[in-house]
Amino acid sequence: MRLTADHVRVTVPATAGNLGPGFDALGLALGVRDQVEVRAVAAARVDLEIEGEGAETLPRDETHLMVRAIRAGLDAVGASQTGLMIRATNRIPHGRGLGSSAAAVVAGLAAVRGLIAEPEAFDNTAMLQLATEFEGHPDNAAPAIWGGATVAWMDHLGAHGAPLALDPTLESLVLVPASVLPTREARAVLPPQVPHVDAAFNAGRSALLVHALTGHPEVLLAATEDRLHQGYRASVMRPAAALVAHLRDAGHAAVVSGAGPSVLVLGHGLGALNVAALAGIGGETWRGVHGVGVLPGVTSERVTPAS
Repeated sequence: MRLTADHVRVTVPATAGNLGPGFDALGLALGVRDQVEVRAVAAARVDLEIEGEGAETLPRDETHLMVRAIRAGLDAVGASQTGLMIRATNRIPHGRGLGSSAAAVVAGLAAVRGLIAEPEAFDNTAMLQLATEFEGHPDNAAPAIWGGATVAWMDHLGAHGAPLALDPTLESLVLVPASVLPTREARAVLPPQVPHVDAAFNAGRSALLVHALTGHPEVLLAATEDRLHQGYRASVMRPAAALVAHLRDAGHAAVVSGAGPSVLVLGHGLGALNVAALAGIGGETWRGVHGVGVLPGVTSERVTPAS
């Protein structure tokens, strides 16, 4: 496969995985996006400029997750490796359960799709399967690729994803804390086995949640109940657990976003929710990111030199 472009611009959304009961399966694109510009250059080097989230801590070399994804994507389509000049504007908060690592991987893969002669040869499923090799699970990568709400699963052929017919009036509100929680810590507290009754409970709630997301918001509160992960994680994200309990007591369909510690609320009229009034719950401050309907997945466009 040949490279037929040398400059692409990519945008990719934050995502929420799980959505409560849909552990490692359901996901939702959110209303904040990273933007990346990737240039293929003849010199065998990587120049990486980062603004925003992670600007002081992320590597500027081949170990950066996006660079690794670009390398893997080029290999996957049989394209030659190239030098890279990358400018990343990171707006997705890191370490807060908003899919920042999935966004970096998907952005790198989408850049490859924008550079090659036959973008259709690197379709969404191929991107998802490669992204899942990095992530280990597909629930964040799928909505980052397709946008909207998605269901993802794995079999002997790898990862698969499908977009849901999301209610176009459904709103999301992500409440982001100042504190961070690495995903590995949130996963470390999960037990290796759960009671059969809890697994059966979550299977039913996950099915109900698909029904709710696709046009039946009246059952969202029941549909977002979970027994597989949020209770076990409460000890390492007490502010999130306190906020989820507070919002659910008030009738809002609130869940932990991904592995936390952000909180996701689904419903209608969320723009009117007074985020400032939530300050101090769980000893934390919170800022909100509001979205409505089917938010887009990753985009890539070729950038042509100005005439």
